[in-house]
Amino acid sequence: MGSNESAVLKTSPEVVLKDEKAQANQPVQISVIVPVFNEADTLTELFENLRDEMGRLGRTWEILFINDGSTDGSEEILNELADQDPRTRVIHFRRNFGQTAAMMAGFDFASGDILIPIDGDGQNDPADIGKMLQRLEQGYDVVSGWRKDRQDNFIQRNLPSILANRLISAVSGVQLHDFGCSLKAYKRTVVDGIRLYGEMHRFLPIYASWHGAKITEVVVNHHPRRAGRSKYGLERVAKVLLDLLVVKFLDSAAQKPMYVFGGCGIFSLVVSFLAFLWMLYLKIFSGFSFITTPVPLIVVMTFMIGMMCILLGLLAEMIMRTFYESQGKPIYNVRESRNLEGCSSAIRRLY
Repeated sequence: MGSNESAVLKTSPEVVLKDEKAQANQPVQISVIVPVFNEADTLTELFENLRDEMGRLGRTWEILFINDGSTDGSEEILNELADQDPRTRVIHFRRNFGQTAAMMAGFDFASGDILIPIDGDGQNDPADIGKMLQRLEQGYDVVSGWRKDRQDNFIQRNLPSILANRLISAVSGVQLHDFGCSLKAYKRTVVDGIRLYGEMHRFLPIYASWHGAKITEVVVNHHPRRAGRSKYGLERVAKVLLDLLVVKFLDSAAQKPMYVFGGCGIFSLVVSFLAFLWMLYLKIFSGFSFITTPVPLIVVMTFMIGMMCILLGLLAEMIMRTFYESQGKPIYNVRESRNLEGCSSAIRRLY
């Protein structure tokens, strides 16, 4: 590990203890969430910059490092950082689960009213957190970073990102320039109850918009990578397209899957019926034998596909109802209420 371990903070314990005591009896206002996977060379500098920025803002804070199965010595550095400052929380995964899982763990364990994810590779700038908080104070629920001057390879990273962001904005209706920027600020109220799976972290603003969140973006700094290597390549484009398909389905049909499956089924049955009529026409008026044309096969295949789609739609409807009813999940989202103190059972269900 070499220089990484020796580079850990040399902060005066008295200074840290004084700051910690000053915040001990106050609720945490800001939780910074840092997913980490093999970023040993950047962790100490990143933490110093984060702590300086938090001190400048003058709010109570915590930093959660989520070690996503690192194998390069990051674990030892994170443990030492946690020993240096009790406001530093560290969670070690048993193995690599991916950035979405790490971010979700950060949301689950964070105590703050404002949640700020940031990459652990040092390319995001902690100095941008202040202007994000200013936007939140203006009434926004989500502030997304926009790496306008992105310091990455244009062909491999920037161009695919530009095209993907335009496609995501068009499909989702959430107009952002940079869905992939990890540096964002969320009010806790808009992420509570949201569960992320797979690699859906980049679509979190879309999920938040489904909950009625007010979203904006600010231009943020983006530094060249100084250590390590990127965890993403061109294969990410295909993953983004597939994830976008899932998001669009959840947005349009999560509560009415029969409309999707049933629509496909009805279309296939109509094609089957028309092909059957065409088959009869060829037989009666043109003298074609059924076995000399592929039309009978089309009739059978489209009929079977249509029936399977309808049955899948019915199955999806039952699964959807089980999902909501077994967990007591409402099919709506309440932003705030007035004079509902007496409705304790309803309040427990909603909040």
